[in-house]
Amino acid sequence: MLVLKNVSAGYGGTDVVKNVSLRVKSNENLLVIGPNGCGKTTLLKTMVNLLPFRGEIEIGGKSVRKMKHQDISRKIALLSQTFGIYFSYTVFDTVMMGRYLHIQGKFLGLPSDMDREFVTRCLETVDLLGEKDREITRLSGGQLQRVFLARTLAQDPDIILLDEPTNHLDLKYQFELVEYLKEWSRHGNRAVVGVLHDLNLALRLGDTIMVMKDGETRAYGNTCDVVTGSLLENVYEMDVTGYMVESLKMWENLKS
Repeated sequence: MLVLKNVSAGYGGTDVVKNVSLRVKSNENLLVIGPNGCGKTTLLKTMVNLLPFRGEIEIGGKSVRKMKHQDISRKIALLSQTFGIYFSYTVFDTVMMGRYLHIQGKFLGLPSDMDREFVTRCLETVDLLGEKDREITRLSGGQLQRVFLARTLAQDPDIILLDEPTNHLDLKYQFELVEYLKEWSRHGNRAVVGVLHDLNLALRLGDTIMVMKDGETRAYGNTCDVVTGSLLENVYEMDVTGYMVESLKMWENLKS
């Protein structure tokens, strides 16, 4: 579905991502982990051709250099950790924007009943149907993050790219998001590529893990085979396993 071959990219002539190769198959969840500044977000932006790059990127066997941006958007959607609010749209209308490519060419350019039903299902998925008529400027950060997730789902892509999607979400919605994405990617010609700082969530969601440091791939493969205590200590420059074990002991000592 998505192939990168020796891809390098960055800003101002300086490479942030260096010679990265990967292959994402249908029904696969690839999680990219690593410390701040290692190139994870830059890698996601490069995948959708938002940054100039060297190497080759293919979506569905076609080079992104030969694809129009709207054709890329039909295949792949990027949910960023940052977003701007410039107009006070309702929740429903904001999510409907995700249907834009599907509405193009329809009579008067108006959404159909099917589009409205699709948006309704997306709002139900993120537990915001009851807020559909509220203006997004009146939402909390967590609610707003769920609105933009629903808009991404409304786009109905083959591949969802997630850049810290659990930011601003409380524990309940973090867990539900991960479980939903695991189920979503099992059906049809779909896949998820995600960037997460929370290693527990990353290991829970990722069938495949890519570990990055200093813009380079330090490990890549099946999650159970790749992730080790020594690897994480080398990449994060701390005893990650020891920290997790100590945290577990703290939770086990809490009164029920």
